[in-house]
Amino acid sequence: MAQDPLYRGLVVAVFALGALTWIALVLVTAPYGRHERAGWGPKIPSRLGWIVMESPAVLFFAWVYSQGENRAELVPLVLLGVWQFHYLHRTFVYPFRMRASGKTMALAIPLLALAFNVLNAWVNARWISHVGRYSDAWLRDPRFLAGAVVFLVGWAINVRADSVLFRLRKPGETGYKVPRGGLHDRVACPNYFGEIVEWCGYALMAWSPAALAFAFYTVANLAPRAAAHLRWYREKFPDYPPERKALVPHVW
Repeated sequence: MAQDPLYRGLVVAVFALGALTWIALVLVTAPYGRHERAGWGPKIPSRLGWIVMESPAVLFFAWVYSQGENRAELVPLVLLGVWQFHYLHRTFVYPFRMRASGKTMALAIPLLALAFNVLNAWVNARWISHVGRYSDAWLRDPRFLAGAVVFLVGWAINVRADSVLFRLRKPGETGYKVPRGGLHDRVACPNYFGEIVEWCGYALMAWSPAALAFAFYTVANLAPRAAAHLRWYREKFPDYPPERKALVPHVW
């Protein structure tokens, strides 16, 4: 890893935040989406909150990347493109596909997520454009190639699962339904499973402590929420398929 103690410390901080996040979300379900509830302070429209909290992963990441001495090299540019491929969709496309009219989230949620995304964007952008060293041959390395395949598989799972959820309700309908089709027949949260797979793939592609820390944080953030979703489905729908797992098909 980089010899810069500040950089090392911030990467360690991402790992530590992952561990703390896992513990916190096991104890308390994050109050947004279907789990929204009173008592968490002022609220803002859900769509606005989503854009605010995800935007550092696009804008701040690009700015930090642009400051690196390796910013014009081929492999860093490819990794930049992969990162932005995910986050441009997540920040500026996904929120407008959500059926979020009239929905709100506690302001605390996007503020906490924004702070994490600033930290995470800095350590990952700084690595690929300045700290890390990649020759062009890295694009033919088995780790990079395997990571690219894993990333694309995860992205496809994530987008398809989201599309199933978007189509559950017709315009004007409210309430929740049990999603069916694809991995929704196996787990409660295939969209979360896909996102975890994506960032594990990116960690292989970048082969960096920062990317590994982010993959770990993604698991820590989404696994407890998937478990909470499964409990919610089983409580709300008595006929919810009992064989469905929370996150990983046939496993958990």
